[in-house]
Amino acid sequence: MPRILIADDDRELCALLSSYLGREGFEVEAVHDGETALARLRDAAQRPDVLILDVMMPGRDGLETLRELRLQHRLPVIMLSARGEPVDRVVGLELGADDYLSKPCLPRELLARVRAQIRRQTLPPAEELSLGELHLLPAERRATVSGQELRLTGAEFSLLLTLAQHAGEVVGKATLTRLALGREIERFDRSVDVHVSRLRRKLAEASSAAPAIEAVRGAGYLLVAARP
Repeated sequence: MPRILIADDDRELCALLSSYLGREGFEVEAVHDGETALARLRDAAQRPDVLILDVMMPGRDGLETLRELRLQHRLPVIMLSARGEPVDRVVGLELGADDYLSKPCLPRELLARVRAQIRRQTLPPAEELSLGELHLLPAERRATVSGQELRLTGAEFSLLLTLAQHAGEVVGKATLTRLALGREIERFDRSVDVHVSRLRRKLAEASSAAPAIEAVRGAGYLLVAARP
């Protein structure tokens, strides 16, 4: 039974979401501050499969919690925010969130996002793949460049794998959203752009021999091997 951890100081909302997700076959625990959420992640026996993390919490807020947990953990994180401003979504994704929903959100929509994260972790692994100095190990969800491991979130790895499987081809944002993020693209959706920006930075920092992700205006992105 997949385990979901909800970190949100709105206890009424936690009770509602816990009940709803529980009926859908998930084991759900709710905590109400960032420190307790991080403590659960440090305990391997209590570590969830997906974390639903509210931005606005007392003490250590959701963004600070996300920044801290990404130093150690790669588990999928879905951020929730009552502010709902595009800049908040971008900041959350830039800090390593896999997905982001504005409050109020329909429990059914959150369920779909949770299932997408679970599905991405349980898909049969693709074959190992190499492009120049980039080597992808889908069974372990690991990637290396010139032997150096890339620290990627689940969403970043899925995007990199999808681009590598279509190396040299332009892949549209709608296709990347569907294949890599497990959902359909939304209006004004910049999730792929933010994840790709992080990927570019990590590839460039890893090695000058790393493949490059190029943007094709109005079409999408393509992965190309580094030029000698």
